[in-house]
Amino acid sequence: MLSSIQNTKKVHNAWAMYDWANSVYSLVITSTIFPVYYNSVTKGLHPEDKVDFFGYQVVNTVLYSYSISFSFLVIAFMSPILSGIADASGKKLQFMKFFAYLGSLSCMGLFFFDGSNLEWGILASVLASVGYAGSIVFYNAYLPEITTPDKYDLLSAKGFALGYVGSVILLIVNLLMIQFPSWFFLADDGMAARLSFLITGVWWIGFSQITFRVLPQNPFGKDLKREFFLKGYQELRKVWLEVKEIKVMSRFLLSFFFYSMGVQTVMYLAATFGDKELGLPGDQLILTILIIQVVAIAGSYFFAFLSGKFGNKMSLIIMVLIWVGVCAGAYYVYTANEFFALAFVVGLVMGGIQSLSRSTFSKLIPSKTTDHASYFSFYDVTEKMAIVLGTFSYGMIEQITGDMRNSALSLGLFFLVGLGFLFLVSIPKERLTQKI
Repeated sequence: MLSSIQNTKKVHNAWAMYDWANSVYSLVITSTIFPVYYNSVTKGLHPEDKVDFFGYQVVNTVLYSYSISFSFLVIAFMSPILSGIADASGKKLQFMKFFAYLGSLSCMGLFFFDGSNLEWGILASVLASVGYAGSIVFYNAYLPEITTPDKYDLLSAKGFALGYVGSVILLIVNLLMIQFPSWFFLADDGMAARLSFLITGVWWIGFSQITFRVLPQNPFGKDLKREFFLKGYQELRKVWLEVKEIKVMSRFLLSFFFYSMGVQTVMYLAATFGDKELGLPGDQLILTILIIQVVAIAGSYFFAFLSGKFGNKMSLIIMVLIWVGVCAGAYYVYTANEFFALAFVVGLVMGGIQSLSRSTFSKLIPSKTTDHASYFSFYDVTEKMAIVLGTFSYGMIEQITGDMRNSALSLGLFFLVGLGFLFLVSIPKERLTQKI
């Protein structure tokens, strides 16, 4: 069955459409409108912008950083065993659906967050994050099943590019609602922001149906036995032992872990930095993220092209070096125009490094394996733990020093460590046929 779906245009398009469906969450909820809205409804409630959360007082932006860390910590613990079960039972698509529905419904739940119910807002945002991260584990695992190694880079780039296009379209609509609420018969921009959360959830659920209808249910025809929970543990242990033996994979995951700490933290907290350190209004912050998204489309394809010419390793090294420069530059950014210029550079390397990292890892998975979800769970756990530590350290450094600029500067160290491990990786052009 696998050979019948590989390099099928219909399957490729359906797979890439899930990026179109879920990327609106990344843009609207994690990067732009929700953090800006969250800051606006929680600012000034107490001295030093502190908020009451289950009886504890904490700085609003620190609480937001910690909530992101917590949500990815949850999925980091859950996804390995779930992926093992999915590989053993052939139920990868069902798990993907469950997390997609959890995330999209939680986005809709944010419509009811108005600042007075802080605990509800944090809970809904955490569940949305868990749903998004959980579905991505199983989505990524389809890549080596639906195409051949020579098309990994371009198909991965196509997914990210579609995600950027779709999320930009919805963001523009949401931005118009916030800027001109009367055009949409809304009372104010606060109601417009809350409505955008609802629309994001509907978009996510709606376009996911294209993916769910076309992706194969059980491409390897695995027998769905009752003991698949036990098989899941066994599957995970087997893949873990294999990952440890494949030195090139272990080194790549170490490199990926450190530079992802920087990449993902910038993605999740860039708007918060612009708001708190530069005092930029919400519309300019959203415009900044819009710049990043548009440039990232070109960046995804450019670095996929570059990898075809010079290899994945060289392309990744170039991008990580640019990221180091971004972190250093952020410390000295004081004006809106400087922030916009930095956002342009971030966009160029953000799409490229995410897309190429995914396709590079696909090439490191042994060609004879059928345990793609289990292998990708280690990739995704690496990324999620990077988000946990990256956002947590970002919030902690701000809490200790009282200056978010120090947090931004510290991200450069993560990229440098990641670069060091990347130099030790020998990335093949094709998928591995043996353990090296």
